[in-house]
Amino acid sequence: MADRRYGLDMDMVLYIIRCTIGFLIGYALYLAFPQFELYWTMISILLVLSPELKDSSRLTVERVKSNLIGSSVGLLCVLLPVPEVAMMVLGIAVSIIICHYFKLMNVARTAVVALVIVVIHEQETMTNWAAVERFLCVTLGCLIGYAVSGTTSFLSDKLRRKQTS
Repeated sequence: MADRRYGLDMDMVLYIIRCTIGFLIGYALYLAFPQFELYWTMISILLVLSPELKDSSRLTVERVKSNLIGSSVGLLCVLLPVPEVAMMVLGIAVSIIICHYFKLMNVARTAVVALVIVVIHEQETMTNWAAVERFLCVTLGCLIGYAVSGTTSFLSDKLRRKQTS
């Protein structure tokens, strides 16, 4: 059997297609609504998409859950009257604990990234509204990533069945 590490295989091609479609949807939204920080949506879309065809739906759902855990914890952390670094350290720990509780440790990294996206402040936007906006951007990215993954899986399965019949 040929070494597939350096060749094109179906997993890689489908992952490139998923990432391209997801990125282009996120980028179109970013251009259409420049007043919002929709670059977080693009990042979230790409975090949710799975490169493996096998278990792709399960992994995507787990990554969506993890993103929502991290961004929700981040949204709660910004309400705490503590310095930003303390918010992040506490949020990281809580996100990991919640992921552990829901048996999502394989995607806990995604939760931590989503948490940081929501909690981090730029100097010019030191308001809680920025955290809410980022939470919504992460959630939108999760929904788009899930839709892209589901649609491409459906089309991939349909093509595969057509080839075998």
